[in-house]
Amino acid sequence: METKPSITEGDGIEAPLWMFWKRRRYIVVFMAFLGFFNVYSLRVNLSVAIVAMTENRTVQYDNGTIGYEQYFDWSSSLQGYVLSSFFYGYICTPFLGGFISNRFGGNYVFGVGIGTTAVLTLLTPLAAKAGVAVLLAVRIVEGIFEGVTFPCIHAVWSRWAPPIERSRMASIAFAGNYAGTVVAMPMSGVLANAWGWESVFYVFGVIGCVWFVAWMYFVKTSPEVDKWIEPREKEYILESLGRTEGETQKVRHPWKGILTSIPVWALVVSHFSENWGFYTLLTQLPTFLKDAMHFELEKTGFISAVPYLVMGILLFVSGILADWCQEKGFLTTTQVRRYFNCGAFLAQTVFMIVGAFILEPGPTITCITIAVGLGAFAWSGFAVNHLDLSPKSAGVLMGISNTFATIPGIVSPIITGYITSNKEENEWKTVFYIAAGIYLVGCVVYWFFASGELQPWSIEAQERRELEKQTAAENKQQLPGIEQLAYWNKVNVEDEM
Repeated sequence: METKPSITEGDGIEAPLWMFWKRRRYIVVFMAFLGFFNVYSLRVNLSVAIVAMTENRTVQYDNGTIGYEQYFDWSSSLQGYVLSSFFYGYICTPFLGGFISNRFGGNYVFGVGIGTTAVLTLLTPLAAKAGVAVLLAVRIVEGIFEGVTFPCIHAVWSRWAPPIERSRMASIAFAGNYAGTVVAMPMSGVLANAWGWESVFYVFGVIGCVWFVAWMYFVKTSPEVDKWIEPREKEYILESLGRTEGETQKVRHPWKGILTSIPVWALVVSHFSENWGFYTLLTQLPTFLKDAMHFELEKTGFISAVPYLVMGILLFVSGILADWCQEKGFLTTTQVRRYFNCGAFLAQTVFMIVGAFILEPGPTITCITIAVGLGAFAWSGFAVNHLDLSPKSAGVLMGISNTFATIPGIVSPIITGYITSNKEENEWKTVFYIAAGIYLVGCVVYWFFASGELQPWSIEAQERRELEKQTAAENKQQLPGIEQLAYWNKVNVEDEM
């Protein structure tokens, strides 16, 4: 029985896997990791900064009296709109990002999306001081540019990721989301306390701009146009993807097949469910810790980061474990996606309910940390599933699922703002129970309807059928000649006898 080559043998690179700089595809992964670091640090900094922007500050006036002031007197419901405004723009472009990334190259779209968001982040303090309407407009435009990032990175993987490495490459890159959250939340609290809330946006905006320059220089559209890649690694990647150097990829997506595919919609439901719980905590956890758990601002940033630190670490584990289960033949691709995804959702449902029921600082924060952390295994399910169903349409599929999965980012902060208008503990319990219920729905739907197999409507399956037809036609044309040759061989044998 033929065995699949290991990663260190199959690509012809004689270096251990941890030396990622020896492999160009893992430099792409590393830069994508840093890119997603910026995606989320630019997104979540407002979640912490808004606490500093709206809290009552002790102020001593010139006449010696002491009073309390706010930079911005925003109600909890208005804060909900400010926090969700990013997603008004974000929901508009995931589909567009998946489409244009096939035309212009996922690397360019990814870079421009994050780079523009970084520039707009630098302008956020000016926008906030100009008025809440201007701030909302800037955040919406930021969302428009960040909306392309997830779909177009799948276009990058479709050209750079060998099939048996998809889970680990995507998971490592996506871990940047949580690294960005882990760094941005506590650092935002520290910056706001030390140098004012404006510094939060200046620091992370500059970091994003520096990354943009590095990404555009180092990362290329595909192995064929990368001048630094080793020929052996390039051949390995192209062969694993069934491509030849110089092959043009004119993609015509099978829209009817995509939109009527049950596995695609199972993927959409799963993505929506994970994002509901994720965005609820991402935007509201600092406020929850301050209002319900009564932590100080600087501590809320550090504590809010802990669940995402755990998730970031577990993403490495889940990606490697998922690929290992496939390579060793322990689980099929469908089983990997289903077990990892639904197991994570079920655990998240349980821990969110328990954490809400107890609602004490230690146990509740522990339950939230476990729930968020185990979400890493779901990312080795639904988040990579697009590449299983149709690699060449993966960007578009991610665009579709991410469009629906952005709805929680818009709706959840607004609903939470209204539910928690009185800042009472029972109100926060309701928020967690809603998230737990949505996780459970996603678990059930994905378990029964998900698939990890190449779909019949996919471009690759169509090309395979077309090749089989051509091969059959060529064999049929050759058949009379073969039969004739057999006839003359028979005649010659009979003559000799």
